[in-house]
Amino acid sequence: MLIKEYRVVNNCTESEYKIGQLYATAMASKEQTGGGEGVEVLKNEPYEKENGEKGQYTYKIFRLASRVPSFVRAIAPAGALDLYEEAWNAYPYCKTVLKNGYMKDNFSIVYETLHVNNSRGELDNALKISDSDLKKREVVMIDVANDKIDPKDYKPHEDPKLMHSVKTGRGPLTDKDWIKNCEPVMTCYKLVYIEFKWFGLQTKVESFLAKTIHNLFIKFHRQLFCWMDQWYGMSIDDIRALEEQIKKDLDVKRNEGPPIDADSASVAGNSVKTSEGK
Repeated sequence: MLIKEYRVVNNCTESEYKIGQLYATAMASKEQTGGGEGVEVLKNEPYEKENGEKGQYTYKIFRLASRVPSFVRAIAPAGALDLYEEAWNAYPYCKTVLKNGYMKDNFSIVYETLHVNNSRGELDNALKISDSDLKKREVVMIDVANDKIDPKDYKPHEDPKLMHSVKTGRGPLTDKDWIKNCEPVMTCYKLVYIEFKWFGLQTKVESFLAKTIHNLFIKFHRQLFCWMDQWYGMSIDDIRALEEQIKKDLDVKRNEGPPIDADSASVAGNSVKTSEGK
């Protein structure tokens, strides 16, 4: 098992991030869907646990077989690569569990996230994990403005070094020390447990998954910042209406054409106006 803690500093408040995260999650789902693959939202509803914890529960299926390594596709039967995601969003704390029906308890990715206002990634154990887990944990700081991304994912309008928010006056993030100097500021502390029990492949696949998650976090938070003028000022009711519309769109898009790009998703999102963060 790998234990990674990704720390993502954002130029927004914790309450602003809640809306931006939900919006960007909804848009990312549209970006990944089409051509028979993508995201299917089965449940998106409020929950309350016996301990009093309240939040939003989501249950999704990710059908993204073409995006897994070829050496895994070669040995896995058809349909075995679907991922099932359960998420409990009790913001500012969120928990997400990803599993696979074929591998059952031999595969899991568990995310625990704490969103902390006025933090710049300095908390040593924000999620209060055990001493034994701390010894295994690797901390990875993410700089959305300066970390490298896959060239195929680069888009100038999703570059924090180029984006200026008209609504908030924030950006572009050209100061090399922007993490130390930006206001407002908050940090997502994302603790990720990655386990893949398959003899001969465990180390290779767990390393691949960790790299993929790292890249996804960079891309997602770059988009969240650069889409600020689209989500800033939205209410939670606006977000729920957007999520409902996108659920309908996803059901259609999975069965037609290739995945749509983020530009098209943004246009669709604006027409609705009034989705870890799930």
